[in-house]
Parts: sequence; C-alpha cells; structure tokens
Amino acid sequence: MKPDSRSDIPSLPESYRTIPVPKTFSFWRKLLAFSGPGYLVAVGYMDPGNWATDLAGGSAFGYTLLSVILLSNLMAILLQSLCAKLGIVTGRDLAQACRDSYSKPVAFMLWLMCEIAICACDLAEVIGSAIALNLLFGLPLVWGVCITALDVLVVMFLQNKGFRYIEALVITLILLIGGCFLLEIIFSKPEFAAVFAGFIPKTEIVTNPAMLFVAIGILGATVMPHNLYLHSSIVQTRKYEQTPEGKREAIKFATIDSTTALMFALFINAAILIVSAATFYTSGQHDIAEIQDAYKLLSPTLGVGVASTVFAVALLASGQNSTLTGTLAGQIVMEGFLNIRLRPWLRRLITRLIAIVPAVIVTVIYGESGTAKLLVISQVILSLQLSFAVIPLVLFTSDRRKMGEFVNPPWIKTLAWLVAGVIVVLNVKFLLNFFGVTGGQP
Repeated sequence: MKPDSRSDIPSLPESYRTIPVPKTFSFWRKLLAFSGPGYLVAVGYMDPGNWATDLAGGSAFGYTLLSVILLSNLMAILLQSLCAKLGIVTGRDLAQACRDSYSKPVAFMLWLMCEIAICACDLAEVIGSAIALNLLFGLPLVWGVCITALDVLVVMFLQNKGFRYIEALVITLILLIGGCFLLEIIFSKPEFAAVFAGFIPKTEIVTNPAMLFVAIGILGATVMPHNLYLHSSIVQTRKYEQTPEGKREAIKFATIDSTTALMFALFINAAILIVSAATFYTSGQHDIAEIQDAYKLLSPTLGVGVASTVFAVALLASGQNSTLTGTLAGQIVMEGFLNIRLRPWLRRLITRLIAIVPAVIVTVIYGESGTAKLLVISQVILSLQLSFAVIPLVLFTSDRRKMGEFVNPPWIKTLAWLVAGVIVVLNVKFLLNFFGVTGGQP
C-alpha cells in the first residue's frame, strides 16, 4: 500500500520496498534476499568506539570483561529483533512510532537526545578513521576527520544505484575486519582456557568502579541507540507480502539476518579484547587505552612485523563502515522525529554536519593526546542515552493496539523489560560512582 499523505511518507522513501522477495524462492534464496540490513546494523557494534573500550578493558583487566561483551551482544540480538518486528508489522520506524505516540515536546526531546548519541557515536567513528589514516599514511588528524566526511558522497552514489550496493560494500568491509582480527588472534596466541573463563560473569565487574566504567563503555559501544532506529527502517527496504503470513515470514528472516550478523560483531569485539589481553595484559602493560599506543606496541610485543599494519587496516575499514551507516541513521532519525522532508543530498549533508562539526572541534582542541579518553567517554554517553530508545521500543512492541497478533508474547516481554532494567540500573550505578555518591570514582 503506497503512503498517500505527508505524515505517512515511509522511512527512507527512496529505498522503501525496492528489493523484491518473490514467493517462489526456496528457504535459502529467501534468506539471501532478506540478508543485508542486519549487517548494516552490526557495523555499529564493531565501530572504533569498541576498540578504545575493548583495548582499555583487555589491557587493564585481562579477559574478565569478555562476559560483558557476550551479555551485551545477547541484549543486542533481542533488541534488534524487536526493531525488525516493529518496522515490518507497523510500517513505521522507531522514530516515526515515537512521533506518532508522544506529544511534540516529548518527541523533540527524544530526537535531541538521539542526536547527541549520534554525535557521540560519530565522534568515535570519525576519530577512529582519522587515527587509522594517520597511522597508515601519516595524515594529520584534522585532515583525516575532514576526509571521512566524503562518505556522504559514497552513500549518495550507492543509494542511487540501489540499496543492495550499500549492503555489499558494508559486508565486504566486515569480512575484511574479521579477517584482520583472525590474523591478530593467531599472532597473539591467547590462552584459550583463560579466554573461555572470561565469558563467565564475575561480581567484581559491578563492585570495582574502574571496571564498571569500562564495562558501561563496552555496553554503550555494543548496544547503540541509533542502531535501534536504523534497523526498524531498513528492514522496510524488502518488498515482502503485506499479509500476516508475509509479515511473519519477513520477521523470521530479518531475525535470522540480524542474529547472524551480530555473531560476527561478537567475534570481532571479543577478538579486540582478547588480542589486547594476550598482548598487553600478560606482558604487564596495563594502561593501553590509546589506539595509537596499541598500534606502536603490537608488532614489537608480538614479534610480528605486519601485526600493527593489519590492526590499522581493520581500524580504517571499521571507521569507514560505521560512518556510512551513521549517515543513514542520522537521516532516519531527523525525518522520523521531525517529519522534515528535504532533498536527499541536503538531508544527508545536514545530518552529517551535525555529527562531524563537533568531531572537528574536539580533534583540533585535544589533538592526538586526548583521543583515547574521548573515545571511551563517547561510548559512555551512548550508554546513558540507551534507555530513551530501549524503553519506547519495548513499550511499542508490547502494545497489542500497535502490533496486533504480533505483540510480544509474555516471555519476550519479560526478557525485554529485564534487558531495559539492566541498562537503567547499570547507568544509575555508573552515575552514582561518577559523581562520588557511592564513594567511588570510575
């Protein structure tokens, strides 16, 4: 059914229902037709912000925080499946659903908080790409930040050719990142018994303020607010049947797609921390939080000449991948919350500038020395914004008036609220520690 009024214009209208899913396809052909959006979402779970927090966590605490990465990834799988269901069933992305359900002041505040989160996210991605360009080619950080702004042109070019081209580029870069870190694990030779033990949660993660600070950074880097808005929109690029059976099938394949993609993200996130722990923690270098330090020390510590170069190549692929999807997310959030309709090139330019201008300013002021701290803080900001995206998502998908027969069953509703509760409690605990209320400073 084609939208026929201004308020019913779909999310990403230039890509809406442009990828056909014929009824006659086999299971595997249909899975291939639906595969793609999950990988665009997974990109946000392996961006340079993860690198800063995972490097810091691995060098300071060994393999202990692997359990946080695993739990965060399980939370992400659940939340992203709810996003896909919301977009497929209602035909509205999360930002549009918020605008439909809340008053204008509330929707505006939610948009503002989401833009802050996107700025924090882009700060990490842009700085990560700039650092990679600096390490590989010696480019000054400010030049690197400006070069990353050109991703707007890449998105415009690829989206004009078809949404599948964006997905293909993103998946190629994910495979490159995964291959690089597979090599890094081989180079670093971790103790696999200790690695498996790290996936078991420990109480000290909550009781140790310094560890909790990094753990919340990992949570913020793993479950990202803008990804919830992004996924609920891009699942609508598929032209599935607008019937209960068609929607049910679309939900099934979209969930398989996002779960598979997020398992790639789990591998890459865990690999970063494992390499950091095996290389730095075991050699007594417990304060490696800066990506530049990790780059300089990897090859000498491991005795493998190409280790540092492989690390930087993966960082560049990660940063560029994340800025591509961040540009799309900014467009979806602005259109969904504010219902602003602009020409595609102008819309993307505005959403990109909102995010990239703060990154340029911060890079000019702090330079190379402050980038690691900024990367970790940016992820904590993301974590503090999460509740304002997660709670509406759970409310909407648990509302029978919106979802009809696709409403969350009781066990999903319970799990979803448990995840939302964990996010809120961890954030409150962090704030109390941060401001010294509980006698601890992260």
